[in-house]
Amino acid sequence: MTKALTKAKDFQKSKTGTYVSIATTAFGAFGVAKRIKKAKAEQDTLRLLDATVAAVGIVTGLAILYRELKRLGDDDVLLG
Repeated sequence: MTKALTKAKDFQKSKTGTYVSIATTAFGAFGVAKRIKKAKAEQDTLRLLDATVAAVGIVTGLAILYRELKRLGDDDVLLG
């Protein structure tokens, strides 16, 4: 495996990859917010509960990614 392929494979473990993951996870929050708003307008308790659980999953995912970002610190895969 070439050095470039190794770096590409480890992209997700890098700061840049973690930032991309945070951005895509946060972008998913817009869809969940729309689902919550629609469920409230329709007074659909089950869909509101589903959207709320999805929102909690997004918050948890962001917290995990933030923790991973802090753990990476200076030993970034792509920089070394």
